[in-house]
Amino acid sequence: MKSSSLLLLSFLLGVCGVQGASIFKICAFNLHHFGESKVKKSNVVHTLARIITRCDVCLLQEVRDMKGKAVPQLLEHLNRYDPDHEYTSVASERLGRSSSYQEQYVFVYRTDTVSVTGQYQYPDDREGDVDAFSREPFIVRFKAPKTDIKEFVLIPQHTTPTNTTKELDALYDVLQDVRKMWKTENVMLLGDFNADCGYLAKKNRKHVRLLTARNLYWLIPEKTDTTVRSSTSCTYDRIVVHGERFARSIVPSSAAPFNFQQAYRLSEDQALEVSDHYPVEVLLKGAADRVSLSVGTFLSLFVLKVLT
Repeated sequence: MKSSSLLLLSFLLGVCGVQGASIFKICAFNLHHFGESKVKKSNVVHTLARIITRCDVCLLQEVRDMKGKAVPQLLEHLNRYDPDHEYTSVASERLGRSSSYQEQYVFVYRTDTVSVTGQYQYPDDREGDVDAFSREPFIVRFKAPKTDIKEFVLIPQHTTPTNTTKELDALYDVLQDVRKMWKTENVMLLGDFNADCGYLAKKNRKHVRLLTARNLYWLIPEKTDTTVRSSTSCTYDRIVVHGERFARSIVPSSAAPFNFQQAYRLSEDQALEVSDHYPVEVLLKGAADRVSLSVGTFLSLFVLKVLT
């Protein structure tokens, strides 16, 4: 009886050992004027491929692809660099108040780990606050079956530095619209919020509902440098999760900037050719994590019984 119990114990240990095997990464990266000229630089595109293929979903910002050629070329590089996965994208229209300067939000994602189940461009026509955003959010709903959370919504935002306080506060209205429209609590807001240093004064923080409302979790710690230049140290880029359920599905302490300059041994000038921002990223727990937790609880009781 004891030998068969030990065999079962060995099997359960093997089951527990798989937890975390299907961890899922979400990233947000301000590419700093990404367009045709940047995609033609082989060293830059190679570094971008190394960075972006680390992610299951990667939000790209400051995409200034006027002719619509840079993003398809980038995707070709990604798929050549990482043939084990297939990468595709979904993008907003070109956004901005000035016809001479417009940007797109682009979500690049792995088709084998995640799929798009919904998308819409926020209309930015809320009564009393029309045109609150210079670059209104392009909201996308994703399904990721191998994660604990299964399905979630991403709200991207690249705020205008001179209007950061107002735009961050208006993001709270976007969040409420998404919750109501798609009847979901699993929402993440992410991007270059310019939420630090001179763009978000401490005295203004009390006026930003995204900061003061309950049930919102700011995952990138304050005083974390998300900028490449050694002369700056600001937490501009952020990841914010709504809802306790989503917060529990985050791998603890996994939210952080990725210092690609250090990781790939680049000089500051070489890194700045890629971007003046580090990407920020966070890990979602795999579906196996919840199973292994319950197995682990049972295993603890089983071990006690076998040994007594």
